Amino acid sequence: MPESTVSLESTLNELEASARARLEAAAGPEDLESVRVEVLGRKGTLAQISKQLGRLAPAERARVGKLLNAVKASLEAAIETSKARFEQQALAARLDAEWVDLTLPAPGPRPGSLHPITQIQREIEDLFTSMGFAVLDGPEVETEYHNFDALNIPPDHPARDMQDTFWIVGGNLLRTHTSPVQVRGMERFGPPLRMIAPGRVFRNEEVDASHEHTFYQLEGMMIDRDVSVAHLIYFMKRLLSHIFKRDVTVRLRPGYFPFVEPGFELDIQCLICGGAGCPVCKQGGWVELLPCGLVHPNVLRISGIDPDEWNGFAFGLGLTRLAMMRYGIDDIRLLQSGDLRFLQQF
Repeated sequence: MPESTVSLESTLNELEASARARLEAAAGPEDLESVRVEVLGRKGTLAQISKQLGRLAPAERARVGKLLNAVKASLEAAIETSKARFEQQALAARLDAEWVDLTLPAPGPRPGSLHPITQIQREIEDLFTSMGFAVLDGPEVETEYHNFDALNIPPDHPARDMQDTFWIVGGNLLRTHTSPVQVRGMERFGPPLRMIAPGRVFRNEEVDASHEHTFYQLEGMMIDRDVSVAHLIYFMKRLLSHIFKRDVTVRLRPGYFPFVEPGFELDIQCLICGGAGCPVCKQGGWVELLPCGLVHPNVLRISGIDPDEWNGFAFGLGLTRLAMMRYGIDDIRLLQSGDLRFLQQF
């Protein structure tokens, strides 16, 4: 047998023995990969030996080639066996780390809670129902008549523009306030009437930390004989004292809204500084809170109520902004994020 053939066979046998020893001593998958690349890789030892087979006689080439293939198959099998061993060890370690005593009592159900807006809405509903008000609801997809015309909002009012309102094919729209429920309440029940209308409303606005295209409002109305601004102030003070759990000081400023006459902006004395002036109230001592006023005679007349016999007041309150003020929330987007980390605080 030629010396070169004996030398290659000896090299292959030594290579196999050395590789197996390294596989046995491997501490992890990284060591296995190192052996595989060094011995079985495209530029590994076996590939270099394979290039030398061309110098052998045909008979020797066949014998050495057979041995080379056997060594290669043997080492590949050994590597796979070692891989399986390490995978089994890793699985066993993970199972030990994740071990659970099944004899321990199961944890109870995770307690849920109401959304902060829902909490405030229900508080206000409880207050007003205790004072004889009904809670009414209406469709979120409204007619132009109920959302604008019946509220004395003129055809050229900016609120009707596509920049402010989500219009739907066919002439309907997503309601921009819950005032249409007041119109439907007057049409259905007539006077005397005490009602509040909480619900979701929609505005075509850019979303940022203080604006949302979808938010929640609560609007209320009282229709009776001889209703005055004094009645309005009384109910608003009851409402705000109930929400903020303390007596509050309010003031009315003139404001224009097509559906009330006279119209007012109701301000609350700043609860942070007590009226002394701070960043929250912009150093003015007062915080603008809600629009209100006496129901415009045209609104009563459109709904079939005689304004010479009946009158009333109406107000609107942003439940979303009220929740932000009450709980110190600085980003309106959190309220509809569905983030449990945020919601579990309430």
